[in-house]
Amino acid sequence: MAVLCAKFNLLSPNSGNNIDSYKTLFNQVQEFIMGCNGEQVRFAPDTYAELCHLLTQSVMELKVPIRGIDLLRRAIRKIQLFDSQLTSIHANLCRLCLLAKCFKPALEFLNTDITGISQEGVQFDSKYFLLYYYYGGMIYTALKNYDRALYFFEVCVTIPAMAVSHIMLEAYKKFILVSLMLHGKIVNIPKYTSQVLIRFIRPLSQAYQELATAYSTNSCEEVQGIINKYQELFSRDHNLGLVKQVLGYLYKKNIQRLTKTFLTLSLSDVASRVQLPGPSDAEKYILNMIEDGEIYATINQKDGMVVFHDDPEKYNSPRMLARLEKEMAACAELDKRVLEMEEEVIVTPQYVRKAFGQSDQDDTTTGPPPSNVTNTQVQTKLNTYSM
Repeated sequence: MAVLCAKFNLLSPNSGNNIDSYKTLFNQVQEFIMGCNGEQVRFAPDTYAELCHLLTQSVMELKVPIRGIDLLRRAIRKIQLFDSQLTSIHANLCRLCLLAKCFKPALEFLNTDITGISQEGVQFDSKYFLLYYYYGGMIYTALKNYDRALYFFEVCVTIPAMAVSHIMLEAYKKFILVSLMLHGKIVNIPKYTSQVLIRFIRPLSQAYQELATAYSTNSCEEVQGIINKYQELFSRDHNLGLVKQVLGYLYKKNIQRLTKTFLTLSLSDVASRVQLPGPSDAEKYILNMIEDGEIYATINQKDGMVVFHDDPEKYNSPRMLARLEKEMAACAELDKRVLEMEEEVIVTPQYVRKAFGQSDQDDTTTGPPPSNVTNTQVQTKLNTYSM
């Protein structure tokens, strides 16, 4: 692995004289990853990860990101101890999938909730943790899975931090945009979020805060005005496309509000009430919303009228029952995992010291806690301590 890393450092993919040499090196790396023993490479996880980072950088510079996707996917499986373990290679894979616009290989990992982090060297570089959730959120946003995207951006923003990183700032900007599309407002970030982040990240995203304020007025004209005002900034952040989608979702939101007030409306009235340019634009939005199941309506092409209907779902179909069973199974699995984590935490020395009100300094002078302390005793003491 060290030899392959050294070869990468000697080559420059931008140099035409080294293209053939790079292809030879790529084949050597491919042969190594395909044939290496997972148990053996786990003894040098930092070198293995560095090799994958160099491979990722090279295929990006050569503008052939798709060539590295399958190789990184296999590399992750080689080094993982279990499917839900996060490695620094995950971020590389997600980045290549974004550049190649080929998202399916990344979904294999993104759809698995992370329960452990691989220890590469002395410690896991937080940069790759942030990048994994940032790129993952971007992939889910591109696939219009906004609920999952919002979760990924939230994780990226709320990790413990002593300073605001650029990755966290960019994730928060996208968090605002996805939040507006999904909920129509900025969702409050959890209370456990770092105070440093709360203090500095909002002033650094002022344009996005103004966009959210304009969105809350339900006025498409005001939102368009904010877009025009900060168009250069949104474009520089590579968020202009998302910002325009936010405006589109406001049009849809206003159409949904009409369904709660009217049973029948003409297309021209719909266009006027939601501030669309004309009846044809209103028809296009309504058809798309009907297709996506966002509203239930029929359009009479002859007289240009729209009839809104109630939701036909009675919540008693086999499909709905299967969905309910799936959600209940997921909740049961989550509860099981939480209990397992609680059992792991409850026997750690730090937890026992805190449960008995013992400081680290006391621990060095009096020795470790008694070995005969049971989980029940610790839990009882903690309940008293918390009260």
